[in-house]
Amino acid sequence: MTLELLTRAGCQACAAARLDLARICADLGVEFTEVDVDRAAADGSPDIRAEYGDRLPVVLLDGDEHSYWEVDEPRLRADLAARA
Repeated sequence: MTLELLTRAGCQACAAARLDLARICADLGVEFTEVDVDRAAADGSPDIRAEYGDRLPVVLLDGDEHSYWEVDEPRLRADLAARA
């Protein structure tokens, strides 16, 4: 299972989502990675910014878009529990 948070520097909604996701993951013993879409684009992966850059933050679960603009906590907890 992979859990990713797509963000952008200076994004207040991204900062709030990061805190929510960190809390949820700590409760469930799950790890997540954070990807700055602008940095990824500068490093040669512009597709991720083109796909998700207009609705950040975005939570990806196993590569699929799970939620955007905020963490859907009840749904995420249920989906993570189902994969445990």
